[in-house]
Amino acid sequence: MSNALSQDERIDILSDIVAIKSVNDNEMEVANYLKDLFEKHGIDAEIDEISDTRANLVATIGEGSPVVGISGHMDVVSEGDVDDWDEDPFELTEKDGYLYGRGTADMKAGLAALAIAMIEIKEQDLLEKGTIKFMATAGEEIEQVGSAQLRDHGYMDDVDALIIGEPSETMLVYAHKGSMDIRVTSTGESSHSSMPLLGQNAIQPLLEFIRNVEADYEDISKSTTFEKLDFSNLVKVGKSMMAKEDVDIDDDGFERIISGLVLSNTIIDGGSQVNSIPDKAVAEFNIRTVPEFNNDKVKELFDKHMDAINEKGGHLEKEVYLDLESVLTTGENDLMKVGYDVATDIFGDDIIVSPTVGVTDASNLLLDKDEDFPFLMLGPGATPHQVDENVKKDTYFNFIDFYTQLLTNYLNK
Repeated sequence: MSNALSQDERIDILSDIVAIKSVNDNEMEVANYLKDLFEKHGIDAEIDEISDTRANLVATIGEGSPVVGISGHMDVVSEGDVDDWDEDPFELTEKDGYLYGRGTADMKAGLAALAIAMIEIKEQDLLEKGTIKFMATAGEEIEQVGSAQLRDHGYMDDVDALIIGEPSETMLVYAHKGSMDIRVTSTGESSHSSMPLLGQNAIQPLLEFIRNVEADYEDISKSTTFEKLDFSNLVKVGKSMMAKEDVDIDDDGFERIISGLVLSNTIIDGGSQVNSIPDKAVAEFNIRTVPEFNNDKVKELFDKHMDAINEKGGHLEKEVYLDLESVLTTGENDLMKVGYDVATDIFGDDIIVSPTVGVTDASNLLLDKDEDFPFLMLGPGATPHQVDENVKKDTYFNFIDFYTQLLTNYLNK
């Protein structure tokens, strides 16, 4: 049986969703587009509304168990300065075998490939048993509100395995770190800078807090790694990538960052005028957590140093505005075995199996699942979040075949 969708139609679908400016919002328009696409091919789909502009989309084919969830997010990061792009970032442009546009790599090519694979399976009647549940999410790039709502609304309750199409190209991922964003605010009292004793400088206790947290982190990072997982493949890949940039790599330090806790102070803001004592200062941190030093332990670390400074007269408060746990699965299951066999058949012998340092919607979707749960991440794209973001045209087409074969081989076995 021939394909339900031609190569040109597959490109048109990607072009259409790249043209939708779902920059940290407006996923509703993408969801409606996909809903119409699915229904055109006789696939039931429903909108899981979050707000007037934001929504998830859920579509299913087949019936009964096992249920395999396939998921990708509809939002993209900001395009930045449009003048830095060679072409309009929201118009799919083909050049030298590559497809350019914001979201082509992260992750509208993966999202489109998953949707098209589902359509091909339905139209060609390839599914002999089981259910495929397509879940397109909102807000993955910032707060992951979409995947949290899908979980809370029970869409993962009957799911027996999960495939996420985040860009990894040649890395078959079965586990990843958690991620936290924490804002610490220091409040003082303003005064003229010539009479600092009449005020309270908000910057000073915040700087002390940062120094103390980072000193503790240095000690913790030397003794805390993701011990249950083998990061050796990812370490090799990372070193190879860094070597291309002529970076001097410290083996112990690099491996510790890849496999262990990572804490980065990324924003500091304080003061409004050079001759005024600042009454407010803010520092923000991104932390990549591991089970051995999880999100709760990070909160305890911050509270310990905040309390110590507040006891001396400081006024520090924290706000945790992203709180995603790490995803820990063993990768020892039939989904990974079938995934590896299909991937090596389609893409060649370059496929490696590894945990990764990035974060996906799996942090929410798998929150109540154990480490034996079958989870796999693999998707097209090697330039996420970059200017002139792109995906190789052949890679996009190959991933449609990969998802089609993976789902049918796994469910029909």
